[in-house]
Amino acid sequence: MDLKGKIALVTGGSNGIGKQTALQLIKEGATVYITGRNKQRLQAAANEIGARPILADSSIQTDVDRVFSQIMSENDSFDILINNAGFGAGWAELGELNMEAMQQVYQTNVFGAAMMGQAAANIFKKQQSGSIVNIGSTASLKGYAKGSIYASSKFALRGLSQCWQADLRPHNIRVMHVNPSEVTTAFGKDDGISRDEVSNKLRPQEIADVIVSQLKMDDRGFVPEVTVWATNPW
Repeated sequence: MDLKGKIALVTGGSNGIGKQTALQLIKEGATVYITGRNKQRLQAAANEIGARPILADSSIQTDVDRVFSQIMSENDSFDILINNAGFGAGWAELGELNMEAMQQVYQTNVFGAAMMGQAAANIFKKQQSGSIVNIGSTASLKGYAKGSIYASSKFALRGLSQCWQADLRPHNIRVMHVNPSEVTTAFGKDDGISRDEVSNKLRPQEIADVIVSQLKMDDRGFVPEVTVWATNPW
């Protein structure tokens, strides 16, 4: 796909992987919308990289509808959805799980991604073209102690990616699933901004490189799933 002139949406685009992916898509010539829940942070990111901000929570159906309504009112087509919005909470062993935390994580990581994917798919089917990239995690490949909530949400997202691939390939729609390993982003930080830069850990740039390279492949092909590991994180 030639990204020049394409219309893309990156959820959770205020920082980290989402922001970096939006920036690299813009550098390729795409028009990029980013969503986020923090107005100040969203606007600052949009100003910095040249994206179009939409204040929205991907876990709320009315917000999802509003996002796509705005995009389609301003453009003749829509080409790329990056389902990046997600978070982790409720780290606990079985027997100590917080069901409220589990519902909150699933509402964004699974249900929000599904609502965004469904809205995009309805547009893509009419066009008979489009690409969806779901940002998973290596936590979707193997569970770990105290990871019941987050890991299972990413396992669910991975399952959605595989189902959507089967649903949408007959419509010339590509669905790609990306599993980052540990990335030095603001994930899990209380302020949602600060990060611990570590020279041997992955940065958002590495994940964005993978996403953009997949999208640039000719539309006749796609990579269903890719996992990105730090070479030597120890």
